[in-house]
This record gives sequence, C-alpha cells and structure tokens, in this order.
Amino acid sequence: MPLAPRVAVVIPCRNDADYLAACLAALAAQTHPADVVIVVDNASTDASAAVARSHDAVVVHESSIGIWPAAARGYDEALERADIIARLDADSRPHSDWIATLVRAFVSDPTLGVLTGGAEFYGGTPLQNYLGERWYIGGGHYWIKKWLGIPLVFGSNFAMRARVWERVREHVDRQNARIHDDLDLTIRLRPSDGVRYDPQLRMPVSARPVQTLSGLSRRVFKVASTFAVSWPEGAKWRRADLSPTNAEPAAEWIRDGDDWAPGYGR
Repeated sequence: MPLAPRVAVVIPCRNDADYLAACLAALAAQTHPADVVIVVDNASTDASAAVARSHDAVVVHESSIGIWPAAARGYDEALERADIIARLDADSRPHSDWIATLVRAFVSDPTLGVLTGGAEFYGGTPLQNYLGERWYIGGGHYWIKKWLGIPLVFGSNFAMRARVWERVREHVDRQNARIHDDLDLTIRLRPSDGVRYDPQLRMPVSARPVQTLSGLSRRVFKVASTFAVSWPEGAKWRRADLSPTNAEPAAEWIRDGDDWAPGYGR
C-alpha cells in the first residue's frame, strides 16, 4: 500500500437528509480529507440524495431496502476507488482527525486489516447516552470479543482495507435486511484479517437507538437473528477450525508516539 492510501468513506442513508447534512459537513472539515465520499441512497423519499450531491459526494442508489444491501453496495463501489474503505452512518459526527487517525494506523501497520472504535452518544438524556455508550455499544464489544475472539466491528465507526472486503463480500449475508450488518461482517472475519479495536477511536452518534425500549429491544433481538442465519459459521468451535493456527490473537490497537491524536475521543 502506498504511504498515502486512498480513502473512501461509505455512508448508507435512508430518509436521513438532516443528519446526513451534518455528517457531510463534519467530513468536509477533516484534517485529512477523504478521496471520495460515497452516499448510498437506500430508496429515500426525502432530500437525502440532493443533500449528498450538494456536498460533492458520489451518490449511488440501492433499491433493496436495508442496511446490509445499502452498505454492501457502497463497499462494492469503493473497491476500485480506494485502498481503505471507511464506514459511517448518516447520524455520525466524526471528529476532525478521524480520517487522519485511520490513515496513520493503517500506514504504520501493514498487518492491520480492520480498525474499529467506540461511540459517544448525543441527543439523549445523560442516562440514555451513558447506557448507549457503556451497555449497548460497550457491552457489544465485550461479549462479541469473548465469543468470536475478535472485536465487534462497529458499523458507525470502522475502516477496512479493500482486500478484506474482497475476501468476505461473497460470504456475508449482504441481502438480508433483518440482521445487523456489522455483526454479520464481524462473524465472517478471522484473526488473520488483522482486526483491531482502538478504545480512543470514538464516534459521536445519535442516541436514537436507545431512546425507546422498543427500538433497543428490536436491535438486541437482531443480534440473535444475526447469529442464527450465520450458524454454524458463527459458532466458537467452527471459527477455531477456520482460523489459521498461527494467527495472532486479536488485540486492542495501541498507538505509539506520533500515532496519538491529542484530544481525540474528547
């Protein structure tokens, strides 16, 4: 990979024009700009596509409604455009050094294939924000790593090398709108893919998922659904059989020296 890898940011979006405008504004303010921003318009009926174009994003349309169909279409579009495929959601608000931090991490470690981080919830009550960060996302990172042996790839805040998507794109359940796309992607990854979690790589995201009990329950239920459709590949014993015996165990990403981004994750 060249010292200055090309970065594509993929944003699946369905009827989220207002959130998308703020997300794209935050991307425009990055200290290391993306080479291309790809907004996947998932059959929106609002101004999402127009908002994307007004911010000079590439707009692609995906008629199959669902986060996995939209995200997968975006990753496919990014393959020929970038070395690193980064992912946000429309309600993400990346800190100004988000892309710069990703690039430094991938350049400094050729074995790094996927880098993910955590969340900072906004828009909810202090309790909702806390529970979202520590229980919903934090708990997901904890339990998924214990079960799968690698960190949970958080869909609102991660990046992967294009070669990783090339390997898994035909293995994920990309047309299934009833499962968590990021968990399904995590299940298809292996320790040899170089999956790392950086606890300081934090992404402000809307507290919408945790503001109602029904919404939170629906998302938790989808965890079981995601494992069910991937069985037995998601089973611990099956993953052990499929992983190379000499693969290094997954670990947190440890920044060193200049790799630290002062103030990041504030």
